[in-house]
Amino acid sequence: MLAAGIPSASVVGISGRYRVHRPGGMSCLWLRPRARSASGGGGTAGWTHCCRDSIMRVRKKNVEVERVRGGVDLWAEDAQGSSALRGFPEHLVIMVNGLVGSAEDWRFAAEQFVGKLPDKVIVHRSECNSSRMTFDGVDLMGERLADEVISVVNNRSGVQKISFVAHSLGGLIARYAIGRLYGISTNGDVSPAVNHLTESGNWKGQIAGLVPMNFITFASPHLGSRGHKQLPFLCGLPFLEQRASETAHLFVGRTGKHLFLTDNDDGRPPLLLRMVDDCDDIKFMSALRSFRRRVAYANANYDHMVGWRTSSIRRQQELPKHHFLEADDRYPHVVHVDKEDKKIVIAELPSDVKYQDYDLEELMIQGLTQVPWERVDVSFQKSRQRYIAHNTIQVKSYWLNSDGVDVISHMIDNFHI
Repeated sequence: MLAAGIPSASVVGISGRYRVHRPGGMSCLWLRPRARSASGGGGTAGWTHCCRDSIMRVRKKNVEVERVRGGVDLWAEDAQGSSALRGFPEHLVIMVNGLVGSAEDWRFAAEQFVGKLPDKVIVHRSECNSSRMTFDGVDLMGERLADEVISVVNNRSGVQKISFVAHSLGGLIARYAIGRLYGISTNGDVSPAVNHLTESGNWKGQIAGLVPMNFITFASPHLGSRGHKQLPFLCGLPFLEQRASETAHLFVGRTGKHLFLTDNDDGRPPLLLRMVDDCDDIKFMSALRSFRRRVAYANANYDHMVGWRTSSIRRQQELPKHHFLEADDRYPHVVHVDKEDKKIVIAELPSDVKYQDYDLEELMIQGLTQVPWERVDVSFQKSRQRYIAHNTIQVKSYWLNSDGVDVISHMIDNFHI
């Protein structure tokens, strides 16, 4: 019986600094620091009980960290149980990695979140699309993320609001996932979207049954990687860009076709073009519109993976001139902030016009800018880490990308709770 202590069982494994016991016939784990003797003491003191999807819960730097199937959850140490009625914080933040990434990529930013906003947020670092799984295509990855979010929401019944923070390819994955989750209840069933209007009346609907707040991307190729300098390491050379679009699928699978807009499933337009409107049963733009704010952080220079235009959703002539880029004393690498507060209205294309007759990038810009975006331009030009700006903007690794700390601080300080 549990009341008499941990059931008799042998150590079945060791994970890091922890001894792992699996009581006979049970689907639970008991964890205890290895420094303790497995035979010392008969009670449950010092042990952590992990059931269902949980694998391990540890305490680190006043942060509770729980590994669950599909990702890692973090919240402030004293957030749970501070009030008998509160339980966990009510705002769920979903963090999504980029190409060949993992949940570990958002580790630093997640810890900063719960450190600066204790009792406010619980952060979930997704890991359903990691490593080579990011080659499977934006649609398949988006479906996996949507399933993961539903699972997380079901396990955290106290959450009421939801936000997404995504890096690089993760921004496209998140945009697909919210389209699938729009008007979907936490059990995965389609339900009428419940309206939630702010004072300005410009956002409504629910994402996985929760109120959508922030949708934030870092260096995400919203317009794909096709075109002049959208993939900067090709130096804007037309023959290299053409070869890249023809061979990308050989290296990154279906994801390459989606990024270079060469997919043609059943004669339909490229997926990224379809994602700038409500399409079939997936409400891409309705979902994006439902968020209280949308923010695009973009590297103005030295990002060799994602171009400035595609990450900031701008035309070439709309990019700020370099003499307008001035560092902020508080956030030295944030050089320009454009808080667009008006909705751009465009005329719909005639139904008989084929998408091939139009510039695909222009169509995507027109579609995505039907809703206002805040654009935050970042520059690491004077940093020793400028040549890895694509990872520094996210602080993928603190030891390699520490100059991006102020960018993460800027995001958290302006986060809508």
